[in-house]
Amino acid sequence: MFEEFSSGYYLGRLYVEPHGGEHAVIHRTDHERMNRRLYTDGEGVERLDAPLVMKLDGRHFPVLGQEGVPSGTLGLPPDVTESDIPDRREVFLAKPDRAAELLRYAGYTDTQREAL
Repeated sequence: MFEEFSSGYYLGRLYVEPHGGEHAVIHRTDHERMNRRLYTDGEGVERLDAPLVMKLDGRHFPVLGQEGVPSGTLGLPPDVTESDIPDRREVFLAKPDRAAELLRYAGYTDTQREAL
């Protein structure tokens, strides 16, 4: 779904559609698969529910897994993008170090991530 793009990002194509919730979401299984494949190193117990960080239209946002979202789809709340959606779009996925940095800059802590 995502491939190497740069030192800080992977690039993929997802169907992007409006989502009525407060957070950007993808199907829970897709979320866990991306976490396992791209964000874990196979050492010890690692979280598969931590937010992914994606970038669309120059804006970064945390992405959570949720049942009911079609596989291969990114559901966005109204305040995340100004582009016309629904549409199939190129989406950037931050690599682990970049994602941790962006979440830290946004003020997310482990406790806040759990509340997301």
